[in-house]
Amino acid sequence: MFDSRQYEWADLTLILGGQDITGIRAVKYSESIEREPLHAKGRYPHSIQSGNVTFKGEIAMLQSDYEALVTAGNGSVLSLNLDGLFSYGNPSAGDTLTSDRAIGIRFLEAAKDIKQGDKFQEIKLPFVFLKLKNQV
Repeated sequence: MFDSRQYEWADLTLILGGQDITGIRAVKYSESIEREPLHAKGRYPHSIQSGNVTFKGEIAMLQSDYEALVTAGNGSVLSLNLDGLFSYGNPSAGDTLTSDRAIGIRFLEAAKDIKQGDKFQEIKLPFVFLKLKNQV
């Protein structure tokens, strides 16, 4: 039977380094590959050549979860090397669980930003990683 259930924000669970990140506000991760047309005789490409594969993303979280990561990194998230598990679905509600695993996450920047009128602090952490395993 075909399951057309579309997952929503409430269905996402993020496990970073074995910790459930409950203060997650946004997540984005992607896989990209370098591609280039190969030109030779004539004016049209003969083929498309592929190069390096790159994995990157960004996580936005509440300051309390960020501070827990800082503590785990002995004062900086930039020293962490983590795996991330992005799981979609709620098995207790009968959903099929779909999970993607990001291996070797390293954060690129650790910046805080808060302005007048903010009710909470959201911290965005851009990252790169070594490999993405879809539907594990």
